[in-house]
Amino acid sequence: MNKRAGNTQKMPTAGLPFATSVFSVDVDGVAPHCNPVVCVISGIRGAVSVIGGSERVTGDIVLIRAGIEHKVVCTGSGINAMYLDGLAWPGRAALAERLSGGIGDLALEAIFQNREAQDELRRRLTVDAPPCPQSLATVIEDLASDPMSRMTQFELAERLQMERTGALRLFKAVTGQTFRRFKQWSGLRHAARQIASGELVRTAALDAGFADTAHLTRTFRLSFGLTPSEAIAGLAKASPRSSPPRRDPSLSLQT
Repeated sequence: MNKRAGNTQKMPTAGLPFATSVFSVDVDGVAPHCNPVVCVISGIRGAVSVIGGSERVTGDIVLIRAGIEHKVVCTGSGINAMYLDGLAWPGRAALAERLSGGIGDLALEAIFQNREAQDELRRRLTVDAPPCPQSLATVIEDLASDPMSRMTQFELAERLQMERTGALRLFKAVTGQTFRRFKQWSGLRHAARQIASGELVRTAALDAGFADTAHLTRTFRLSFGLTPSEAIAGLAKASPRSSPPRRDPSLSLQT
């Protein structure tokens, strides 16, 4: 991790409405994709490589920038991935940076679903965070808890008591995503949780607000680099019974 990211000002995270989602899958890699939010990955049994364009970053724990197409290679390793909603990119690299030392240990604890470690990691990585009004925090929580929400831009503006363009601008500044993209990401996280718990892909798609299975599959692959069926196969292999306890936190997906 570079100096800027390692020495960012600590910001309070208590009360912030952003989710931290963790996913574990035993695959040799994932296809080119763009994660919608900042992501931290580690190998279940070894190092991982993040490759995008001419850049390649390899390490035990890697922080990946949102919105940059890349693939991940982890032959024989498997991947733990932690998605940090609402976090601006704290580094200087175009694609990804290795996390090592104290912040690397903290990231690993966070991946193991240690809530205090997740909060502390957010504080360590937060830089220039804009204030989040309570009215917007409530909207974010409502959208995250209800993937079927049909809230429109005009309803958002009304709830924030702002003009529509200003409301959309504030939403993106605070969350790092457009209003439309945030709603889609909330639905995708919900579908992934459903799939990880054993729900049929078709049912997960409809419950998360996607038009059909094909719509979910396309969005899933663009965001995770895997299809739902590939993720399901990987989840079965990444069970606690087949992975070393040091690296396998028995993860599915959590928020």
